[in-house]
Amino acid sequence: MTVAYTDQCETPLRDVREIVRDEHVMRGRILAALADGPLTIPQIAAAVGKPAHEVVYWVMGLRKYGWVAEIKEVDDDGYFAYEAVPREEA
Repeated sequence: MTVAYTDQCETPLRDVREIVRDEHVMRGRILAALADGPLTIPQIAAAVGKPAHEVVYWVMGLRKYGWVAEIKEVDDDGYFAYEAVPREEA
């Protein structure tokens, strides 16, 4: 197995399939982090203790299926913030 590293951290890059498989596990952790208010990708990554490049996959999946939504304005660093979308209980 070849291990690649990002320029920004010493975390080995995982296969995209592994990252995507973790979405169900990470959903609860990400939504819990967003319970106190909107966060950017780097803030979510810090809250859940995972690299930002992996958090992007999970947040985009949650966005696609209506769990989170972006706030239409960017912060001073150019990041969109994401907030949990209220869901009706089935």
